[in-house]
Amino acid sequence: MTPKLALIVGADARAAGVFGEAFAECGFEIVEMPAGDSLFARASELKPAAVVLCAGGSERPSPMMLREWRSLLPEAALVVVGPTDFEESTLSPGEQAGHYFLERPVEEGEARLLARQIAEGASGISAAGKGRGGVREREQFGKLIGGSAPMQKVYTLIEQVAPSSASVLITGESGTGKEMVARTIHDLSPRREGEFVAINCSAIPETLMESELFGHEKGSFTGASARRHGCFELANRGTLLLDEIAEMPPQLQAKLLRVLEERTVRRVGGSQEIPIDVRVLAATNRDPHEAVRAGAFRDDLLYRLNVIAIELPPLRQRKDDLPLLARRLVASLAERHVRPARTLSPAALEVLRAHHWPGNVRELRNVIERAVIICSGDMIERHHIAPYPLDQRARARSEDTVMLPVGTPLEEVERQMILRTLQKTDNNKTRAAELLQISLKTLHNKLRLYRERGLLPEFEGKHSAAAPRRSSEN
Repeated sequence: MTPKLALIVGADARAAGVFGEAFAECGFEIVEMPAGDSLFARASELKPAAVVLCAGGSERPSPMMLREWRSLLPEAALVVVGPTDFEESTLSPGEQAGHYFLERPVEEGEARLLARQIAEGASGISAAGKGRGGVREREQFGKLIGGSAPMQKVYTLIEQVAPSSASVLITGESGTGKEMVARTIHDLSPRREGEFVAINCSAIPETLMESELFGHEKGSFTGASARRHGCFELANRGTLLLDEIAEMPPQLQAKLLRVLEERTVRRVGGSQEIPIDVRVLAATNRDPHEAVRAGAFRDDLLYRLNVIAIELPPLRQRKDDLPLLARRLVASLAERHVRPARTLSPAALEVLRAHHWPGNVRELRNVIERAVIICSGDMIERHHIAPYPLDQRARARSEDTVMLPVGTPLEEVERQMILRTLQKTDNNKTRAAELLQISLKTLHNKLRLYRERGLLPEFEGKHSAAAPRRSSEN
Protein backbone atom coordinates (compact mmCIF):
# COMPACT_ATOMS: atom_id res chain seq x y z
CA MET A 1 0.00 0.00 0.00
CA THR A 2 1.34 3.44 -0.92
CA PRO A 3 2.28 5.40 2.21
CA LYS A 4 0.51 8.64 2.99
CA LEU A 5 2.42 11.79 2.19
CA ALA A 6 3.12 14.75 4.47
CA LEU A 7 4.19 18.02 2.85
CA ILE A 8 6.37 20.24 5.08
CA VAL A 9 6.46 23.88 3.95
CA GLY A 10 8.15 26.99 5.34
CA ALA A 11 11.20 28.73 6.71
CA ASP A 12 11.25 27.39 10.29
CA ALA A 13 13.85 24.66 9.89
CA ARG A 14 13.51 23.38 13.46
CA ALA A 15 9.73 22.95 13.24
CA ALA A 16 10.09 21.35 9.81
CA GLY A 17 12.59 18.85 11.21
CA VAL A 18 10.48 18.02 14.25
CA PHE A 19 7.35 17.42 12.18
CA GLY A 20 9.27 15.55 9.49
CA GLU A 21 10.50 13.03 12.07
CA ALA A 22 7.07 12.81 13.73
CA PHE A 23 5.21 12.03 10.50
CA ALA A 24 7.93 9.65 9.33
CA GLU A 25 7.49 7.65 12.58
CA CYS A 26 3.80 7.29 11.67
CA GLY A 27 4.63 5.82 8.25
CA PHE A 28 4.26 8.97 6.14
CA GLU A 29 6.46 9.75 3.17
CA ILE A 30 7.96 13.21 3.78
CA VAL A 31 8.38 15.94 1.16
CA GLU A 32 9.90 19.28 2.21
CA MET A 33 9.43 22.34 0.00
CA PRO A 34 10.11 26.05 0.36
CA ALA A 35 7.32 28.53 -0.20
CA GLY A 36 7.32 29.72 -3.81
CA ASP A 37 5.39 30.21 -7.01
CA SER A 38 5.31 26.50 -7.87
CA LEU A 39 4.20 25.37 -4.40
CA PHE A 40 0.46 25.05 -5.04
CA ALA A 41 0.97 23.33 -8.39
CA ARG A 42 3.32 20.79 -6.80
CA ALA A 43 1.00 20.25 -3.83
CA SER A 44 -1.94 19.65 -6.18
CA GLU A 45 0.11 17.04 -7.98
CA LEU A 46 1.31 15.27 -4.80
CA LYS A 47 -2.11 15.28 -3.04
CA PRO A 48 -0.65 15.03 0.50
CA ALA A 49 -2.71 13.75 3.42
CA ALA A 50 -1.18 16.41 5.66
CA VAL A 51 0.40 19.83 5.08
CA VAL A 52 2.55 21.51 7.75
CA LEU A 53 3.05 25.27 7.31
CA CYS A 54 6.08 26.29 9.36
CA ALA A 55 6.11 30.09 9.33
CA GLY A 56 9.47 31.68 10.03
CA GLY A 57 10.25 34.70 12.21
CA SER A 58 7.22 36.95 12.67
CA GLU A 59 5.57 35.61 9.50
CA ARG A 60 1.88 34.78 9.85
CA PRO A 61 -0.14 32.69 7.38
CA SER A 62 -2.96 34.90 6.12
CA PRO A 63 -6.59 33.75 6.25
CA MET A 64 -6.64 34.00 2.45
CA MET A 65 -3.68 31.61 2.19
CA LEU A 66 -5.33 29.11 4.53
CA ARG A 67 -8.53 29.24 2.52
CA GLU A 68 -6.51 28.59 -0.65
CA TRP A 69 -4.91 25.53 0.92
CA ARG A 70 -8.30 24.25 2.05
CA SER A 71 -9.78 24.79 -1.41
CA LEU A 72 -6.81 23.05 -3.03
CA LEU A 73 -6.72 20.06 -0.61
CA PRO A 74 -10.15 19.78 1.04
CA GLU A 75 -9.40 16.37 2.60
CA ALA A 76 -5.91 17.12 3.94
CA ALA A 77 -5.07 17.94 7.55
CA LEU A 78 -3.52 21.42 7.69
CA VAL A 79 -1.06 22.10 10.52
CA VAL A 80 -0.20 25.77 11.04
CA VAL A 81 2.85 26.64 13.15
CA GLY A 82 3.01 30.34 14.00
CA PRO A 83 4.41 32.80 16.52
CA THR A 84 3.14 32.79 20.09
CA ASP A 85 0.64 35.58 19.46
CA PHE A 86 -0.82 33.92 16.36
CA GLU A 87 -4.59 33.53 16.44
CA GLU A 88 -6.83 31.51 14.16
CA SER A 89 -9.92 33.53 15.10
CA THR A 90 -9.83 35.28 11.71
CA LEU A 91 -11.27 32.04 10.31
CA SER A 92 -14.88 31.10 10.90
CA PRO A 93 -15.56 27.96 12.98
CA GLY A 94 -16.51 26.12 9.80
CA GLU A 95 -13.26 27.15 8.10
CA GLN A 96 -11.22 25.95 11.10
CA ALA A 97 -12.30 22.32 10.55
CA GLY A 98 -9.29 20.18 9.74
CA HIS A 99 -6.84 22.88 10.85
CA TYR A 100 -4.38 22.41 13.72
CA PHE A 101 -2.92 25.64 15.10
CA LEU A 102 0.29 25.38 17.12
CA GLU A 103 2.56 28.01 18.60
CA ARG A 104 6.32 28.07 18.31
CA PRO A 105 8.48 26.47 19.54
CA VAL A 106 6.80 23.09 18.98
CA GLU A 107 7.80 20.32 21.38
CA GLU A 108 8.80 16.94 19.93
CA GLY A 109 6.17 15.10 21.98
CA GLU A 110 3.49 17.53 20.83
CA ALA A 111 4.43 16.94 17.18
CA ARG A 112 4.45 13.15 17.61
CA LEU A 113 1.02 13.16 19.24
CA LEU A 114 -0.48 15.35 16.54
CA ALA A 115 1.07 13.25 13.75
CA ARG A 116 -0.34 10.11 15.35
CA GLN A 117 -3.80 11.65 15.62
CA ILE A 118 -3.75 12.67 11.97
CA ALA A 119 -2.50 9.22 10.98
CA GLU A 120 -5.38 7.64 12.89
CA GLY A 121 -7.87 10.05 11.35
CA ALA A 122 -8.56 11.82 14.66
CA SER A 123 -9.97 15.29 14.47
CA GLY A 124 -10.82 18.12 16.78
CA ILE A 125 -7.58 19.57 18.08
CA SER A 126 -7.54 23.32 18.06
CA ALA A 127 -4.23 24.08 19.69
CA ALA A 128 -4.47 27.83 19.43
CA GLY A 129 -1.39 29.52 20.77
CA LYS A 130 -2.04 31.51 23.92
CA GLY A 131 1.52 31.86 25.11
CA ARG A 132 3.75 28.98 26.19
CA GLY A 133 2.51 29.28 29.74
CA GLY A 134 -1.16 29.46 28.79
CA VAL A 135 -3.75 26.80 28.12
CA ARG A 136 -3.99 25.21 24.69
CA GLU A 137 -7.65 24.65 23.99
CA ARG A 138 -7.86 21.13 22.62
CA GLU A 139 -10.85 18.89 22.30
CA GLN A 140 -8.74 15.73 22.06
CA PHE A 141 -5.32 14.68 23.32
CA GLY A 142 -4.30 11.20 22.22
CA LYS A 143 -7.41 9.16 23.02
CA LEU A 144 -8.50 11.51 25.80
CA ILE A 145 -11.50 13.62 24.82
CA GLY A 146 -12.64 16.91 26.32
CA GLY A 147 -12.09 20.61 25.83
CA SER A 148 -13.04 21.78 29.34
CA ALA A 149 -10.64 23.67 31.59
CA PRO A 150 -10.05 20.66 33.93
CA MET A 151 -9.03 18.51 30.96
CA GLN A 152 -6.74 21.24 29.59
CA LYS A 153 -4.85 21.09 32.88
CA VAL A 154 -4.52 17.32 32.53
CA TYR A 155 -3.21 17.65 28.96
CA THR A 156 -0.64 20.23 30.04
CA LEU A 157 0.60 18.00 32.87
CA ILE A 158 0.90 15.01 30.53
CA GLU A 159 2.96 17.10 28.10
CA GLN A 160 5.25 18.21 30.90
CA VAL A 161 5.86 14.81 32.50
CA ALA A 162 5.90 12.52 29.45
CA PRO A 163 9.48 13.27 28.28
CA SER A 164 10.91 12.65 31.77
CA SER A 165 11.49 9.38 33.61
CA ALA A 166 9.69 10.52 36.78
CA SER A 167 7.14 8.32 38.52
CA VAL A 168 3.57 9.57 38.17
CA LEU A 169 0.59 8.90 40.43
CA ILE A 170 -2.73 9.15 38.58
CA THR A 171 -5.80 9.55 40.78
CA GLY A 172 -9.47 9.78 39.97
CA GLU A 173 -12.76 7.97 40.34
CA SER A 174 -13.41 4.70 38.55
CA GLY A 175 -14.19 5.21 34.89
CA THR A 176 -12.40 8.55 34.46
CA GLY A 177 -9.68 7.16 32.16
CA LYS A 178 -6.61 6.63 34.36
CA GLU A 179 -5.15 3.87 32.18
CA MET A 180 -5.72 6.03 29.09
CA VAL A 181 -3.65 8.79 30.70
CA ALA A 182 -0.89 6.28 31.46
CA ARG A 183 -0.86 5.04 27.85
CA THR A 184 -0.69 8.61 26.56
CA ILE A 185 2.29 9.34 28.81
CA HIS A 186 3.99 6.19 27.47
CA ASP A 187 3.23 7.08 23.83
CA LEU A 188 4.78 10.53 24.24
CA SER A 189 7.83 9.36 26.17
CA PRO A 190 11.27 8.24 24.97
CA ARG A 191 10.17 4.72 26.02
CA ARG A 192 7.36 4.53 23.46
CA GLU A 193 9.19 1.80 21.48
CA GLY A 194 9.19 -0.40 24.59
CA GLU A 195 6.32 -2.36 26.12
CA PHE A 196 3.42 -0.82 28.01
CA VAL A 197 2.35 -3.32 30.69
CA ALA A 198 -0.60 -2.77 33.03
CA ILE A 199 -1.51 -4.85 36.07
CA ASN A 200 -4.54 -4.40 38.32
CA CYS A 201 -3.38 -4.85 41.89
CA SER A 202 -6.92 -5.47 43.17
CA ALA A 203 -7.83 -8.15 40.61
CA ILE A 204 -5.11 -10.69 41.39
CA PRO A 205 -5.15 -13.00 44.43
CA GLU A 206 -2.60 -12.07 47.05
CA THR A 207 -0.86 -15.45 46.70
CA LEU A 208 -0.14 -14.78 43.01
CA MET A 209 0.68 -11.08 43.16
CA GLU A 210 4.40 -11.46 43.93
CA SER A 211 4.87 -13.88 41.03
CA GLU A 212 2.95 -11.56 38.67
CA LEU A 213 5.12 -8.60 39.60
CA PHE A 214 8.55 -10.17 39.94
CA GLY A 215 8.27 -13.54 38.16
CA HIS A 216 9.24 -16.97 39.49
CA GLU A 217 11.73 -19.76 38.90
CA LYS A 218 10.76 -23.26 37.87
CA GLY A 219 9.78 -25.37 40.88
CA SER A 220 9.63 -22.41 43.26
CA PHE A 221 6.11 -23.41 44.32
CA THR A 222 3.44 -25.93 43.42
CA GLY A 223 2.40 -25.38 39.83
CA ALA A 224 5.55 -23.46 38.85
CA SER A 225 6.39 -25.78 35.98
CA ALA A 226 8.56 -23.26 34.12
CA ARG A 227 10.40 -20.00 34.70
CA ARG A 228 8.13 -16.98 34.30
CA HIS A 229 9.03 -13.34 33.77
CA GLY A 230 7.13 -10.87 35.92
CA CYS A 231 5.68 -7.50 34.94
CA PHE A 232 8.88 -5.62 35.70
CA GLU A 233 10.90 -7.78 33.33
CA LEU A 234 8.17 -7.67 30.66
CA ALA A 235 8.16 -3.86 30.84
CA ASN A 236 11.95 -3.50 30.76
CA ARG A 237 12.90 -0.33 28.83
CA GLY A 238 9.19 0.46 28.73
CA THR A 239 6.43 1.53 31.12
CA LEU A 240 4.64 -0.37 33.90
CA LEU A 241 1.26 0.79 35.20
CA LEU A 242 0.35 -0.42 38.69
CA ASP A 243 -3.40 0.11 38.67
CA GLU A 244 -5.28 0.30 41.99
CA ILE A 245 -1.93 0.50 43.79
CA ALA A 246 -3.60 1.29 47.13
CA GLU A 247 -5.08 -2.25 47.16
CA MET A 248 -1.65 -3.94 47.09
CA PRO A 249 -1.02 -6.11 50.19
CA PRO A 250 1.27 -4.38 52.75
CA GLN A 251 4.06 -6.98 52.60
CA LEU A 252 4.30 -6.58 48.83
CA GLN A 253 4.42 -2.81 49.18
CA ALA A 254 7.72 -3.19 51.05
CA LYS A 255 9.16 -5.41 48.28
CA LEU A 256 7.94 -2.99 45.62
CA LEU A 257 9.64 -0.10 47.40
CA ARG A 258 12.93 -2.02 47.40
CA VAL A 259 12.62 -2.70 43.67
CA LEU A 260 11.94 0.98 42.94
CA GLU A 261 14.94 2.08 44.98
CA GLU A 262 17.45 -0.56 43.83
CA ARG A 263 16.18 -1.02 40.26
CA THR A 264 16.59 -4.78 40.48
CA VAL A 265 14.12 -7.65 40.90
CA ARG A 266 14.50 -11.13 42.30
CA ARG A 267 12.14 -13.79 41.00
CA VAL A 268 10.22 -15.92 43.50
CA GLY A 269 12.48 -18.86 44.32
CA GLY A 270 15.48 -17.18 42.71
CA SER A 271 18.73 -15.83 44.11
CA GLN A 272 19.86 -13.57 41.26
CA GLU A 273 19.22 -9.82 41.27
CA ILE A 274 18.08 -8.85 37.77
CA PRO A 275 18.64 -5.22 36.68
CA ILE A 276 15.55 -3.49 35.29
CA ASP A 277 14.98 -0.20 33.49
CA VAL A 278 11.28 0.55 33.92
CA ARG A 279 9.28 3.71 34.29
CA VAL A 280 6.60 3.09 36.90
CA LEU A 281 3.22 4.79 36.76
CA ALA A 282 0.62 4.14 39.45
CA ALA A 283 -3.12 4.74 39.59
CA THR A 284 -5.78 4.58 42.27
CA ASN A 285 -9.41 5.56 42.73
CA ARG A 286 -8.82 6.13 46.45
CA ASP A 287 -7.39 9.16 48.18
CA PRO A 288 -3.81 7.89 48.69
CA HIS A 289 -3.20 10.11 51.72
CA GLU A 290 -6.36 8.79 53.35
CA ALA A 291 -5.14 5.24 52.61
CA VAL A 292 -1.87 6.10 54.40
CA ARG A 293 -3.79 7.45 57.41
CA ALA A 294 -5.87 4.26 57.47
CA GLY A 295 -2.71 2.14 57.52
CA ALA A 296 -3.48 0.50 54.17
CA PHE A 297 -0.70 2.22 52.22
CA ARG A 298 2.93 2.88 53.15
CA ASP A 299 3.81 6.56 53.31
CA ASP A 300 7.36 5.96 52.01
CA LEU A 301 5.96 4.14 48.96
CA LEU A 302 3.52 6.99 48.36
CA TYR A 303 6.37 9.52 48.42
CA ARG A 304 8.35 7.35 46.00
CA LEU A 305 5.46 7.05 43.50
CA ASN A 306 3.98 10.52 43.91
CA VAL A 307 6.78 12.49 42.24
CA ILE A 308 4.21 13.95 39.84
CA ALA A 309 0.46 13.80 40.58
CA ILE A 310 -2.27 13.90 37.92
CA GLU A 311 -5.83 14.03 39.19
CA LEU A 312 -8.57 13.24 36.69
CA PRO A 313 -11.84 15.14 37.13
CA PRO A 314 -15.10 13.19 37.34
CA LEU A 315 -17.50 13.63 34.45
CA ARG A 316 -19.97 15.57 36.61
CA GLN A 317 -17.31 18.29 37.03
CA ARG A 318 -16.80 18.67 33.28
CA LYS A 319 -20.34 18.50 31.94
CA ASP A 320 -19.30 20.85 29.12
CA ASP A 321 -17.44 17.89 27.61
CA LEU A 322 -20.49 15.64 27.64
CA PRO A 323 -21.91 16.51 24.17
CA LEU A 324 -18.49 16.05 22.54
CA LEU A 325 -17.86 12.79 24.40
CA ALA A 326 -21.31 11.47 23.55
CA ARG A 327 -21.00 12.27 19.85
CA ARG A 328 -17.53 10.72 19.59
CA LEU A 329 -18.78 7.60 21.37
CA VAL A 330 -21.81 7.37 19.10
CA ALA A 331 -19.57 7.51 16.02
CA SER A 332 -17.01 4.97 17.27
CA LEU A 333 -19.56 2.52 18.67
CA ALA A 334 -21.72 2.68 15.54
CA GLU A 335 -18.64 1.71 13.54
CA ARG A 336 -17.75 -1.05 15.99
CA HIS A 337 -21.22 -2.60 15.88
CA VAL A 338 -21.57 -2.06 12.11
CA ARG A 339 -24.49 0.31 12.55
CA PRO A 340 -25.35 3.29 10.33
CA ALA A 341 -24.14 6.70 11.43
CA ARG A 342 -26.28 8.11 14.26
CA THR A 343 -26.82 11.56 15.69
CA LEU A 344 -28.04 12.54 19.16
CA SER A 345 -31.24 14.53 19.38
CA PRO A 346 -31.34 17.61 21.65
CA ALA A 347 -33.77 15.78 23.94
CA ALA A 348 -31.37 12.83 24.28
CA LEU A 349 -28.50 15.18 25.08
CA GLU A 350 -30.64 16.88 27.71
CA VAL A 351 -31.25 13.52 29.42
CA LEU A 352 -27.50 12.86 29.43
CA ARG A 353 -26.75 16.31 30.85
CA ALA A 354 -29.21 15.79 33.70
CA HIS A 355 -27.48 12.64 34.96
CA HIS A 356 -24.88 12.67 37.75
CA TRP A 357 -22.63 9.98 36.13
CA PRO A 358 -21.18 8.21 39.18
CA GLY A 359 -19.56 5.73 36.78
CA ASN A 360 -18.03 8.57 34.72
CA VAL A 361 -16.98 8.02 31.09
CA ARG A 362 -17.18 4.24 31.41
CA GLU A 363 -20.84 4.55 32.41
CA LEU A 364 -21.51 7.01 29.59
CA ARG A 365 -19.98 4.58 27.12
CA ASN A 366 -22.31 1.79 28.30
CA VAL A 367 -25.36 4.03 27.96
CA ILE A 368 -24.36 5.18 24.47
CA GLU A 369 -23.53 1.65 23.36
CA ARG A 370 -26.99 0.46 24.35
CA ALA A 371 -28.62 3.38 22.53
CA VAL A 372 -26.58 2.78 19.36
CA ILE A 373 -27.60 -0.89 19.31
CA ILE A 374 -31.34 -0.47 19.93
CA CYS A 375 -31.81 2.64 17.77
CA SER A 376 -33.30 1.69 14.40
CA GLY A 377 -33.33 5.18 12.85
CA ASP A 378 -30.76 7.84 12.09
CA MET A 379 -31.21 9.74 15.35
CA ILE A 380 -30.86 8.60 18.95
CA GLU A 381 -33.87 9.95 20.83
CA ARG A 382 -34.73 10.34 24.50
CA HIS A 383 -36.57 7.01 24.66
CA HIS A 384 -33.41 5.15 23.57
CA ILE A 385 -31.76 6.42 26.75
CA ALA A 386 -34.72 6.90 29.11
CA PRO A 387 -35.04 3.19 30.14
CA TYR A 388 -31.61 3.50 31.75
CA PRO A 389 -32.12 4.35 35.47
CA LEU A 390 -30.90 7.94 35.31
CA ASP A 391 -32.89 9.16 38.29
CA GLN A 392 -30.40 9.35 41.14
CA ARG A 393 -32.68 8.18 43.93
CA ALA A 394 -33.83 5.21 41.87
CA ARG A 395 -30.22 4.47 40.96
CA ALA A 396 -29.12 4.61 44.60
CA ARG A 397 -31.92 2.21 45.59
CA SER A 398 -30.95 -0.10 42.71
CA GLU A 399 -27.24 -0.10 43.59
CA ASP A 400 -27.65 -0.48 47.35
CA THR A 401 -30.44 -3.06 47.42
CA VAL A 402 -30.64 -6.73 46.46
CA MET A 403 -34.28 -7.77 45.90
CA LEU A 404 -34.97 -11.50 45.72
CA PRO A 405 -38.23 -13.48 45.89
CA VAL A 406 -39.16 -15.40 49.02
CA GLY A 407 -37.88 -18.95 48.80
CA THR A 408 -34.61 -18.12 47.02
CA PRO A 409 -31.98 -20.68 48.15
CA LEU A 410 -29.52 -19.27 50.67
CA GLU A 411 -26.58 -20.13 48.41
CA GLU A 412 -28.07 -17.99 45.62
CA VAL A 413 -28.82 -15.16 48.07
CA GLU A 414 -25.16 -15.19 49.07
CA ARG A 415 -24.00 -15.21 45.44
CA GLN A 416 -26.24 -12.28 44.50
CA MET A 417 -25.05 -10.28 47.51
CA ILE A 418 -21.38 -10.91 46.68
CA LEU A 419 -21.77 -9.97 43.03
CA ARG A 420 -23.82 -6.84 43.76
CA THR A 421 -21.20 -5.72 46.29
CA LEU A 422 -18.45 -6.22 43.69
CA GLN A 423 -20.46 -4.08 41.27
CA LYS A 424 -20.87 -1.42 43.94
CA THR A 425 -17.09 -1.35 44.56
CA ASP A 426 -16.19 -1.50 40.85
CA ASN A 427 -14.76 -5.01 41.32
CA ASN A 428 -12.45 -3.89 44.15
CA LYS A 429 -12.25 -7.19 46.01
CA THR A 430 -10.50 -5.84 49.10
CA ARG A 431 -13.21 -3.27 49.67
CA ALA A 432 -15.97 -5.77 48.84
CA ALA A 433 -14.62 -8.22 51.41
CA GLU A 434 -14.60 -5.43 54.02
CA LEU A 435 -18.23 -4.51 53.26
CA LEU A 436 -19.30 -8.17 53.39
CA GLN A 437 -17.27 -8.68 56.60
CA ILE A 438 -15.47 -11.74 55.22
CA SER A 439 -11.79 -12.37 54.53
CA LEU A 440 -10.31 -11.67 51.11
CA LYS A 441 -9.35 -15.35 50.88
CA THR A 442 -12.96 -16.38 51.46
CA LEU A 443 -14.14 -14.01 48.75
CA HIS A 444 -11.63 -15.41 46.24
CA ASN A 445 -12.70 -18.97 47.12
CA LYS A 446 -16.36 -18.08 46.53
CA LEU A 447 -15.58 -16.47 43.18
CA ARG A 448 -13.49 -19.44 42.09
CA LEU A 449 -16.42 -21.73 42.89
CA TYR A 450 -18.82 -19.53 40.90
CA ARG A 451 -16.37 -19.44 37.99
CA GLU A 452 -16.09 -23.23 37.94
CA ARG A 453 -19.90 -23.52 37.87
CA GLY A 454 -20.26 -20.90 35.13
CA LEU A 455 -22.10 -18.54 37.49
CA LEU A 456 -19.74 -15.58 37.20
CA PRO A 457 -20.98 -12.62 35.10
CA GLU A 458 -18.87 -11.07 32.37
CA PHE A 459 -17.91 -7.96 34.35
CA GLU A 460 -16.09 -9.97 37.03
CA GLY A 461 -14.42 -12.36 34.62
CA LYS A 462 -12.95 -9.52 32.56
CA HIS A 463 -11.20 -7.89 35.52
CA SER A 464 -10.08 -10.94 37.48
CA ALA A 465 -7.62 -12.39 34.99
CA ALA A 466 -4.22 -12.77 36.56
CA ALA A 467 -2.23 -12.11 33.43
CA PRO A 468 -1.03 -8.53 32.92
CA ARG A 469 -2.21 -6.57 29.89
CA ARG A 470 0.51 -5.86 27.39
CA SER A 471 0.66 -3.38 24.58
CA SER A 472 3.23 -2.70 21.90
CA GLU A 473 1.30 0.25 20.48
CA ASN A 474 3.49 3.26 19.77
